[in-house]
Formats: sequence, structure tokens, C-alpha cells
Amino acid sequence: MLDPNGIIHHPLVFHLGPLEITGFGVAVALAFAISQIIAQREIARRGHDPEPILDLILAAVIGTVIGGKIYYAILTGDAGSLLSRAGLVFWGGFIGAVVTSALVIRWKRLSFPRIADVAGIAIAAGYAVGRTGCWAVGDDYGRPWNSPFAVQFPQGAPPSTALNMNLAFGIDIPPGTSPDAVLAVHPTQLYETGMGFIMFMILWRLRDHKHAEGWLFGVYCVLAGIERFIVEFFRAKDDRFFGALTTAQLIAMGVFAVGVAVMYFRRDVGPGRPGIYATAAGTA
Repeated sequence: MLDPNGIIHHPLVFHLGPLEITGFGVAVALAFAISQIIAQREIARRGHDPEPILDLILAAVIGTVIGGKIYYAILTGDAGSLLSRAGLVFWGGFIGAVVTSALVIRWKRLSFPRIADVAGIAIAAGYAVGRTGCWAVGDDYGRPWNSPFAVQFPQGAPPSTALNMNLAFGIDIPPGTSPDAVLAVHPTQLYETGMGFIMFMILWRLRDHKHAEGWLFGVYCVLAGIERFIVEFFRAKDDRFFGALTTAQLIAMGVFAVGVAVMYFRRDVGPGRPGIYATAAGTA
């Protein structure tokens, strides 16, 4: 609904008997399902066996939860968050998923560059869908914003009150503002959903590239680094330990640099660097 101070958000929660279903849970489940479908179809289109993708998705789910939780616990200094429902931070989940997937790839004796080349497309699609879950529950929102398109989160996680903005995120609030006032903020969850979809479209457009396997994952890393670096300027964050930059932005810069390196070293097909399509000598 529209309000003079922006749009008022209400979380998406429904019940199936005693079971509580949140929009976040639905979005995460859909994100992994869509990632699996895209990865399986794309790797099959290239002439390779799609069967291992399901195992890799399961490994990515485990890695996402473990990595996201560990990252959040380190960032907040709260070891108890490891056992809570909160704290699935993207960069931690991304790193955890890469590690667990790499272990499965090694165990199954698969090609990491081959899997990574299709994984970038799948991750971008899953990211766009998964971020709708953050919108559904009202977390990961932005800084205060005076606009008709700004959003109030009275039932957010946490609510976007003046008190929370100041205590949880270190944002200065104008004198005289009631601590209980619900402030309108940037809907950064929707920004990330939109940018995630743009990333997916770019990667999908480049899926027939003529470079060596793995090159497209480098493109994903470049795009993901740019996307996160930009959106962090609008996010309500309490981890700006490096001047105006957040911890996530420093990681984004590192991911961007890794992406550039991968694109450079996988730019040409050659010995040990096969192209993306299966050949008689390179279908393993």
C-alpha cells in the first residue's frame, strides 16, 4: 500500500497446520531448484552428463548454510547465531558452496572448470530468485530514503525503526525523531533481485562463448563483484570498518579480481583448456 512516507511492507508468512512457511524459505528452495534445472540443461546441451549436478546442488545447499552461518558468526562475534535461524550471509554462503562443491567435484573426478562454467549462469538465476526471499521477510533493506518508492518495514528483521537504524546500523537519525518511528528505506532486496536478473541475462547471452571452459565463471565473478559493490552503498550496514567501504565490498573487490584472472587465463582454448562442447577426446 502507498503511504506519504513510502510503501508499507508486511512479511509473507503462512501456516500449514503447525508448520510455519516463510517467503524466505520458499524463495531459497526455488532458487536452488531453478539453479539445478539451468545447470543440468546447460551442461547436457553442451554434450556432457548432467547426472552429477544433483549431488553438486545438495553440496552447495550444505555449503551455503555452513558458510553463511560461519561468516555471520565471525562478523557479529555471536557464536550462538550458528544455531539460530538468522545469519545466512551471501558471501559466506557463496564461499561455503564453492568449497563443498569443489570437494564433491574432486571426489567424483569431474572437471572443475566445466562445472564452474555452467554454475555461474545457475548461481546468477538462483541469486535473483533467492533475494526475493529477503524482500518477503523484510531483512537486508537499505538506508533511510525520502522517496515515494521508499519502503517501511514495521515488521522487518529487524523493523526499520529510528532506534534500530541507530543502534543496529550506526546510522545518524535527525534530532527529535521518535525512536519508535518506522523509517522508509531503500528496498535494496529488489535492487539485488533486478541486478541478479541482469547478471543472468548477460551470462545466458554469453553461454555459447568460444573460450576455454571456466571462462564464463570468471565473467560471473566480475559481475557479482560489481553488483555487490554497488548495492552496498545503499544497504543499512554496521560493518563499515574500512572508511566508507563494508566488509562485503572488500570481498566483492577480491571476487572481481579473481574473475578477471579467470577470464584471462581461460581466454583461449588449448592443451588442458578444452572448449565448452564435448568432443570425442574430451567428454569426461
